[in-house]
Amino acid sequence: MLTLELAGQSYNKTQHRKLLQAKLNSRSDAAIEFKHCNISAVMIELGFPYIRGYQPRSNYQTLLGIVAEEQVRGTRSLDDAALAAVQQPAITPVQTDFRKVKTTAPSRHDPHVLHEPRNPLLFKAVKRDYLEREAQNRSLGLAGEEFVVLFEHWRLNALGQARLADKVAHVSQSKGDGLGYDVLSFESDGKERLIEVKTTTFGRDTPFFVSRRELALSQDAKDQFHLYRLFEFRQAPRLFDLPGALDQHCVLDPVSYRASFG
Repeated sequence: MLTLELAGQSYNKTQHRKLLQAKLNSRSDAAIEFKHCNISAVMIELGFPYIRGYQPRSNYQTLLGIVAEEQVRGTRSLDDAALAAVQQPAITPVQTDFRKVKTTAPSRHDPHVLHEPRNPLLFKAVKRDYLEREAQNRSLGLAGEEFVVLFEHWRLNALGQARLADKVAHVSQSKGDGLGYDVLSFESDGKERLIEVKTTTFGRDTPFFVSRRELALSQDAKDQFHLYRLFEFRQAPRLFDLPGALDQHCVLDPVSYRASFG
C-alpha cells in the first residue's frame, strides 16, 4: 500500500484489511488498524514515510520491527518509489483557503508518541533515511517557505494589520540561509516573529531535522521563535506551530556529529 501511495496510485484499505482478517483468525478491524499504526512507527525508524491515515503508534513489539525490517530489505519497488517521492520538485500552491491550513501540533505527552530516542543501531542494516533526503529537497523547502510568506500575509491582514503584512520578509532568500529562521513576520502588536519552516509531503507525525543554529535560536529568542511544520504539502498543505524552545515540544535525537581534530 505504501508503494502504491508513494507512486500516486490508488488502493483499497478495506479490501486489504479483509484479506488480512482471513489469514489472522478474523482479528477485529480495530486490532488490524492498530497494528498498521505500529508499522507506521517502525517505518519512520527505518527512514521511510508512513501510509496516510495510519498515525504512528510507537509502543510496538521488537519482533514487529525485526519482521518489518526483513520485509523492507527485499522490496526494490518501495525503495524506488520512496526515492522518487522525496526527490520530486515542488511548487508553491497558487490557491489555498488559509482558514483550513492551521491545525494542532502533536504532543510529546501523547501516550502513543515515543518519548525517548530508540537505539539508532536497531535497524542499521536497512535504514534508508528517505526522510532526511526529503529534508534536503531544496525545491520543496523553498516552496514551503514561500507558502508561509503567503500565509503570514493572510494572517496579519485578517488581524487588520495590513501595514505589518506588507513588511513580511523571506529572509532566507534576501539575507541568506544561516540566520536560524526563514521568514520574518510580526505579532499584532508589531513584535517580530522569527519563523523557521520545515516542509514534508508526508503526514503530520513525520520527524524533521533541525540544525544547531536553529535549536540555539529557539532557546535564545524563545519569545519570538516559531517553527512552522508544513505537512501533506502536495495534497492540501497544513501546518502546525511550535513556538519557543524546540526542546519543550520535541524529543531531540542527535543523529550525527561533526568530527574534527581541533
